[in-house]
Order: sequence, then C-alpha cells, then structure tokens
Amino acid sequence: MTSGAALRKGGALGLALLAAGLAAGCGDADARGDAGGTRTPGAVSLSPSRSPAATPPARLCTQIIGYWSRRALTGDTYGDYQSMGLSDGQYEILREVVDAARAERERSDARAADRLIDRRASELCEERYRNGEPTGGPWA
Repeated sequence: MTSGAALRKGGALGLALLAAGLAAGCGDADARGDAGGTRTPGAVSLSPSRSPAATPPARLCTQIIGYWSRRALTGDTYGDYQSMGLSDGQYEILREVVDAARAERERSDARAADRLIDRRASELCEERYRNGEPTGGPWA
C-alpha cells in the first residue's frame, strides 16, 4: 500500500471514529433520560421542549407603550406605528399616553411624566386586553 492510500484510509477511519463518538455523545444524553423516562441510546425525543411562559398581552402592551412613550418624549421618534411594531389600537394608546405625559411634564417635571407613563400605559393596556386579545384583526 502506498503512503497516500494509507493516509486516505487513516483519514477516513479518523472521520468515522469522530462521527461515531459524536453520535455516542448524543445518545448518552438521551440515555440519561433528561427528557424523562427510560430511553434507548440515540433515540430522538418528540416531546415538546419546555419554554418560558409567554408574556401576557396586557403586560407586553404596557412595556412597549412605556418604551415608545419615553422615546417620543425625548423627541427620539414618533412615527409610523407599524415601524414601532404596534397595532392601530396600541398606537392610539401611545398617542394618549404621550399627550398626557407631555402635559404632566409641563405642569410638574420629567419624573412625574415618567410615573404617569407607567400608570396610564398599564391602565389603558389592561382595559384593552381585559377579555384577552381584542377583535378586529391583527391591526386592531
């Protein structure tokens, strides 16, 4: 056998051993039963993976309205609701919150406006999502 042929066979053997080791490593995790129950090495789990709980719509609305309200008050942005990732209904809430926060900032100060943003965004979003998702399509 020539040295080139031996080298190719050695390389192929090395790749085969590497692949077998990787497959065995994957099988070991399954054999431990990390997903529960006894498993055969190399078995694929078809059970759904655990994921964190989804953020309730009212809380998500409050967070996004608070974020964009603060940006709007600093003059950073206040534009197309779609570019902000808001629905039409959420944009209406944003406009109401920003208007109230501007008035509060003029009457009092920026800290009072900031507290008003949190309070009004929470109130209006809770009202909007009190029965779950609003109807009227994804733009509502």
